Amino acid sequence: MALTATLGALFFSEVMWFVPCELCWYQRIFMFPLVFILAVGLATSDMRVFVYAVPIVVGGWSVALYHNLLYLGFIPPALQPCGQGPSCAEVNLNLFDFISIPLLSLLAFTAIAALLFVKKGALK
Repeated sequence: MALTATLGALFFSEVMWFVPCELCWYQRIFMFPLVFILAVGLATSDMRVFVYAVPIVVGGWSVALYHNLLYLGFIPPALQPCGQGPSCAEVNLNLFDFISIPLLSLLAFTAIAALLFVKKGALK
């Protein structure tokens, strides 16, 4: 899941030439290391990966939630952190009239969190 989200983010910026906004960069900062952390945890069957990954996932999920609320208009533009570069509320992609890049990020962080908690509960 983290690898797919990382490759998707790179595809949007490097192939489709969507310049990431400031909140997108923060979400990438949280998502990209998860690829390596979860890969090592999977390869070594180390359940301490939960302790390492959950704080990163929670941080990324929080930024993604804020970005979605801003994108949907629940947060006024005056509280928008994006000063330079593209607007965080700008519509770059809108599949089926409701799937946006911030929503894809939120769903990825949610799925990773759910899988981590399911895996942790299965080992007790």
